[in-house]
Amino acid sequence: MPKQEFLITPSSGKRERLDLYLSRNINELTRAQIQENIKAGRVRVNGIVRKPSYRLKVGEKIEIDYSLPPPLVIVPQCLPLQVLYCDDNLIVIDKPSGMVVHPGAGVREGTLVNALLYYFPEIKGIGHFLRPGIVHRLDKDASGVMVVARNLKAYEDLKKQFKERKVEKTYLGLVWGKMPSREGRLSWSLGRHTKYRQKVSIRTKKAREAETLYTVKEEFKEFSLLEIKPITGRTHQIRVHFSASGHPLVGDKRYGARKSKGLNIRLFLHAYSLAFQNPESRQLMKFISPLPLELETFLNMISGGNLSP
Repeated sequence: MPKQEFLITPSSGKRERLDLYLSRNINELTRAQIQENIKAGRVRVNGIVRKPSYRLKVGEKIEIDYSLPPPLVIVPQCLPLQVLYCDDNLIVIDKPSGMVVHPGAGVREGTLVNALLYYFPEIKGIGHFLRPGIVHRLDKDASGVMVVARNLKAYEDLKKQFKERKVEKTYLGLVWGKMPSREGRLSWSLGRHTKYRQKVSIRTKKAREAETLYTVKEEFKEFSLLEIKPITGRTHQIRVHFSASGHPLVGDKRYGARKSKGLNIRLFLHAYSLAFQNPESRQLMKFISPLPLELETFLNMISGGNLSP
């Protein structure tokens, strides 16, 4: 089994959870796999077996003899894939709602990456092995435009554009109620929920800045259709920001379940447009994905006052 040692210093690991520290420093293992190794007694702090939640102290030495999980093989799959554009450097996809972007957390098949590897096998090995070519993501239940890199140079360039916030992302979202102004900015910092770790929240111990701009496009009796531009790209940012504002997204079963209960509609969040520079030509490129039929149909229904209670 692989062996590693770590020394806790004032600038590295002080008061951090044992499992979080190790998952941050051992790339081969997920946090859940780290926890399994700790519980199996393969981790010692100053020679003592500790719990995953143990808070580390300066000067302590961690020793770990860990077992690696069996290698994960991502199987290419012939799945429907709507390609909006393709050249030697990149692929622009219109992702449907319900499709997970890449394998992980028990999901091994049916993802966008499984489909991409079937149609574009050259992306294998570009970036992280679980998400080859992927430079940004959309939630499983969201739909719309995504760009994927076909080579390492394009991958690094596109990642840099996203990191430096040079990519313009525009979403269409339907929220409950009427917003307080025609244009606005939501800027709650976000992080993992203190109790429900699978959720993101404005109430968190480790918050990161997050900023979302919106413009009201149309108002209905119970809803508002918004044009949404996330400036940062935090996990579930748009969904959490509007939920925190008191105007959750329609169909959001995680962050707005009480309001959307009984509505026969999926998450009303669609990545409408994406603009970025071509990694090779530096030409500005912009791609648009029309609102999916099921969302357009829902808008027509509520505009006609035909929404059933």
